[in-house]
Amino acid sequence: MDRFQAMNVFVHVVEARSFAAAARELRQSPPAVTRAVAFLEEITGARLLTRTTRSVTLTEPGARYYADCKRLLADLQDVEATAGGAYAKPSGILTITAPVQFGQMHIAPIVGRYLDQYPDMRARLLLFDRFVNIVEEGIDLAVRIGHLADSSLSAIKVGQVRQVVCGAPNYFERYGIPQKPTDLGKHRIIATTGSSVRLDWQFKSREGSTARKISISPDARWQSNSIEAARNAAIDGWGIVRMLSYQSAPFVADGRLQPVLEDFAPDPVPIHLVHPEGHHAPAKVRSFIEMAVEILRADSSFDFG
Repeated sequence: MDRFQAMNVFVHVVEARSFAAAARELRQSPPAVTRAVAFLEEITGARLLTRTTRSVTLTEPGARYYADCKRLLADLQDVEATAGGAYAKPSGILTITAPVQFGQMHIAPIVGRYLDQYPDMRARLLLFDRFVNIVEEGIDLAVRIGHLADSSLSAIKVGQVRQVVCGAPNYFERYGIPQKPTDLGKHRIIATTGSSVRLDWQFKSREGSTARKISISPDARWQSNSIEAARNAAIDGWGIVRMLSYQSAPFVADGRLQPVLEDFAPDPVPIHLVHPEGHHAPAKVRSFIEMAVEILRADSSFDFG
């Protein structure tokens, strides 16, 4: 059996999460698809997939092998394109994931521009406020906000954001402006959280030549798992909310929200575009990254540092 063909079958099974669906996509029989994966498991000596009656998931060796297969198949496509005298061009479906608010505000417009520039491309934008394993879930590119854990993924920094504590000007007229983090205990707090666990708002004191972290657990009478709902409550003057700078920027700019405690803001956190293929990323990924990096680094909602 041709090893590259078997790798292509394996990649389709992983991304479809189903032997039967992969067989339909490849126009092969289900037994042929099963034999191809079994062939790879035999030559690697590793179990690559865990099969259940409803789905197929990658094992740990399978996840590494999937990333290697994607890279090798992309290399093969580039070699064939070069041999034919043509440059590799974006093709197929590009799947991107991002946090919900960031994706709506900043990635969706880029996707539209990208599809206009490459009319043969299709795109899927998946928005989740949770960690997404892009290798296991067959995703080409992810936006990650925060410090990255060590991994084999490639990352391109496009900016950084910071935590902003803010409220409506009319709220501060009624209740006063907090001068230090401990003053928040006297204020009405709106929190964005998905659970009832104790809140932990981090600040940083920069008095003198030393800096120290300050952790505050305010009593939030108003909690929501929706940034938009919490932000609207703050705009309406109910209380003080904390959010990332890109989430508050348009409302600070038009005067509906007013930042406070800026001298106590913690260090900013980075924004990265993350993908699994490294320098061997297919043209569809490279071209989107090139466009996104230019647009995001020029955006005033977050700094590039």
